[in-house]
Amino acid sequence: MLAKIFKRLEIEITRVNYAYERYKLESTFTLIHHEKPLSPQDLGNFIRITDKFVQVDEHTYFLIFVFTPEETAFKASQNLLFNLDKFFNSTDTHIAISSFDTSKTPSMLINKLTQILQESRKSSYARIEDENILNRF
Repeated sequence: MLAKIFKRLEIEITRVNYAYERYKLESTFTLIHHEKPLSPQDLGNFIRITDKFVQVDEHTYFLIFVFTPEETAFKASQNLLFNLDKFFNSTDTHIAISSFDTSKTPSMLINKLTQILQESRKSSYARIEDENILNRF
């Protein structure tokens, strides 16, 4: 099952990288985790129609803010976090953001997002983090 999800993530990352190479349209990759199960339908209610997501498990999603640079994706992540907090009446959501870099392989990107999310969940007051959290410890 994980191999199938990883293959789908590779395809989505490759599509985004192609759009950048061809049209110079940046996107931002994120990994979202919530302690309670989050259905695809519920998540879909809180993201923009242009964004894409892949369910990793019932708590975790890989989300692509399509044609959105990191700064704008951070704001979109804040909005998503606010809406999920309100929906679940809890603050158990964490979001990892990776800066756009076509030189990263899909494996490198997924591993980096996973590391960011792990650090955010265990030691951060901020619930939206980027690569900078990995340099703090």
